[in-house]
Amino acid sequence: MSQQKKRLRAAVGCLIVVGVLWTSASAKAQNPQPLVDENAVQKISDHVYAIIGFPNIGIVVGNRATLVVDTGLGERNGASAMRAVQKLAKGPILYLTTTHFHPEHSSGEAGFSPNTVLIRPKIQQEDLDNDGGKVIDTFRNMSAQNKMLLQDVHLRQPDILFDGEMKVDLGGVTARLFWAGPAHTRGDQVIYVEEDRTLIPGDIVQDKLIPNFYGDASSPKGWIAALDKVASLDPRFIVPDHGALGDGSLIANERAFIVTLRTRALELKRQGKSPDAAVQILTPEIKTKYPDWTGNALGNDIKRIYAEGE
Repeated sequence: MSQQKKRLRAAVGCLIVVGVLWTSASAKAQNPQPLVDENAVQKISDHVYAIIGFPNIGIVVGNRATLVVDTGLGERNGASAMRAVQKLAKGPILYLTTTHFHPEHSSGEAGFSPNTVLIRPKIQQEDLDNDGGKVIDTFRNMSAQNKMLLQDVHLRQPDILFDGEMKVDLGGVTARLFWAGPAHTRGDQVIYVEEDRTLIPGDIVQDKLIPNFYGDASSPKGWIAALDKVASLDPRFIVPDHGALGDGSLIANERAFIVTLRTRALELKRQGKSPDAAVQILTPEIKTKYPDWTGNALGNDIKRIYAEGE
């Protein structure tokens, strides 16, 4: 029996597929980032742990299986994450999923054990197939460290692709995986650990980091809609992909920022201001209103709001 078939046979008893449709890293990668530290593990809730770093990597531990969320940048970081997982895992089955297709979230899969069951939303896999190689090349050129980490990236096809939503029974704890985009990217995925009320939202929810509407597929309106979906879950703990961990209040804070920016940008558009003029007007205004928010995506965000329109 092939290795892939063995993985799928082991996994099938833990999967419940539900037909329900339900995000900036590139700027940070311009400077060398700390490597994934297998010892930088923090317990978040009864079943959820996180490796704190670039990015924060989620680990959900059940009695029969473990789910890892994101990989780190390249095989070396994936292997570091795998060693941390081996210290925590209780059951024989290992699942891996990715919040979106950017390299620090998806390019370390080769560092995981060969029997790892890789799960992804179909639409996110399309992002990888269409643009993954191009974005990896972009990241390679950002620093000498990135070039080393991404020198020989091997990405395999997922074992399981799903539409909308999937539930994974890990034994004593269930993880809900659902497509939340388009928001930061077209194929954003969110993971919710029901018993622990713990949310792993990718780049969609972060703590005072200016959101990045990445590329033409990103949607400010879609981002707000995704935030409304995760708010309805009423999570207690949130593990963002980047930055500080937090609680459910991060969702409302993120939404308020995007709504404020979008409302003001569209007001200026209706007044006939050009995108460049809007950037000049809104940048100091937003920085005054949100002085402790960091990131350099504000100009791009304003132009993306203009492009998407009402």
